[in-house]
Amino acid sequence: MNEHRSIIQKPIITEKATLMREGNKYVFRVDKRANKIQIRQAVESIFDVHVESVRTVSVPSKPKRQGLHAGKVAGWKKAYVTLRSGDSIEVLENI
Repeated sequence: MNEHRSIIQKPIITEKATLMREGNKYVFRVDKRANKIQIRQAVESIFDVHVESVRTVSVPSKPKRQGLHAGKVAGWKKAYVTLRSGDSIEVLENI
């Protein structure tokens, strides 16, 4: 169970993600090394729902500066999860 919680890091709460909930689609920030099968198993285990499909996007790293110091913001992975009709994630519906 702890393995599943380390795969799903947090939900993405944006205007676009909120509008996608009407189509039973939810957006999560996930572990960069996780694959679609692991993401599906984690969502089904944590939220007790049935997942129809998972799409992933690797968000690239970006350069960042603070005065003379240059660095970068680490890249991350985003997952679009589509649930079976009739299922929903109650915790995210109230946000």
